Amino acid sequence: MVSLAQANLPRSNSAGHAGLRVSLVAGESAVTECWAASPLKLLAPRSRGPSVWAYVSSFGGGLVAGDETKLTLDVEAGTTCFLSTQASTKVYRNPRLLPCQHKLRAEVGKGALLVLAPDPVQCFAQAIYEQKQEFHLADDAGLVLVDWLCSGRAARGERWEFTRYQSRNEVFQAGKRVMLDALRLAGEEGTEDLLRQMGRFHCLATVAVVGPKLQGFAQKLLAEVAEEPVTKRNDFVISASPVADGVLLRLAGISTEQVGREIARRLEFVSPLLQDDPWARKW
Repeated sequence: MVSLAQANLPRSNSAGHAGLRVSLVAGESAVTECWAASPLKLLAPRSRGPSVWAYVSSFGGGLVAGDETKLTLDVEAGTTCFLSTQASTKVYRNPRLLPCQHKLRAEVGKGALLVLAPDPVQCFAQAIYEQKQEFHLADDAGLVLVDWLCSGRAARGERWEFTRYQSRNEVFQAGKRVMLDALRLAGEEGTEDLLRQMGRFHCLATVAVVGPKLQGFAQKLLAEVAEEPVTKRNDFVISASPVADGVLLRLAGISTEQVGREIARRLEFVSPLLQDDPWARKW
């Protein structure tokens, strides 16, 4: 694994590019590099302490046709970083069929922990969104990843009316790929076809817990899900699959709040690691 720590983060003046570096300073995690180009912006309200907390936002409040964002993270050895968003990532309607794209590359050093838990992606009618995220972990680093989306503006009766959504997450540990998860949603016969396929569900989520330092928590999650009964026509469903030194959870529910609360419950072990609860005032 080639660490970004060998040089400054590769800066770019291109619109929508940003970078964040977290280093160990006097025994604490600290933001040592942070930059962003409009419309993307990075906020770091907790820039030093037992864990660094940062949030991704945008000046326009969301993504419009053709927007591309790119985020580079370097979580150096021995540090802890929590990264989220200020609100849901809104992807606006796209009559010209130009996809909005987001790319993320993260390096997580020896003994470090990255918790990436954004709010869900919210695709409006006719939106196209493509996301690709890569995580390169040292052999004893840890990753908690939350990747989720809701059906759209359900309060306005807009459910699963976007044109296409696709997300791809790859996790590499000590140079070896240990997880690849991809999701693609597109109505082959229009939005009514996608609505029929999704049925009563309004929110989908993927949660990954990977790394030797998190293996005990991952095993506990696997055991808990395996013991839960499967109920026909349930309003919430969850599955768990083992990955190398970790677990991959998939969740589906009838509301964003319901899935959000379940994510927070399943990841309650994260709060002691961050020395604060990132979901205390959310769900």
